[in-house]
Parts: sequence; structure tokens; C-alpha cells
Amino acid sequence: MAEGEAPSGSRPLVARWIVGFGHFWWDFLIGDTPELFVGALVVVGSVALLCLDHSLRTAAALVLPVLVAALLGASVWKAGRKRPS
Repeated sequence: MAEGEAPSGSRPLVARWIVGFGHFWWDFLIGDTPELFVGALVVVGSVALLCLDHSLRTAAALVLPVLVAALLGASVWKAGRKRPS
């Protein structure tokens, strides 16, 4: 238990549920690799911005797999660098 933190038994049940819900989503979305979460947000955001202009929607459909492949490649490259030889 962290300093200054109340024991979990003293919190109301609803507050414990909210904290547990937040911890679940943090672990589910971000987990061990926050850079993948940020990368996914960048990919989705950039494709969404391209889709705002009707004439660029075809380009967005072509850019999406390229960005996803680049994100995957960067993730694999980073994981390979961390690995002990």
C-alpha cells in the first residue's frame, strides 16, 4: 500500500469498482507497451483526418495498411533490440 493511501476496505464499494475498472482498461489498452497504444492512436487519427476530405478516402484506405505494417515493424525491431544476445 502506498503512503497516504487508505486501505481498500475503507473505500466505498462504488469507488473500488471505479478504480478496478480504470486499472483493467489501463492494463488492457496500454499494458507493457505504451508506445503501441500511442502508435495505434496516431494511425487511427491520421487515417481519420484523411477521411475528412472526401477526395482523400481512397488514399486513406491505402495508407492504413502501410502505417499498420510500419508500426508492427517498429515494434518487432524494438523487441529485437531489447533481447539479450
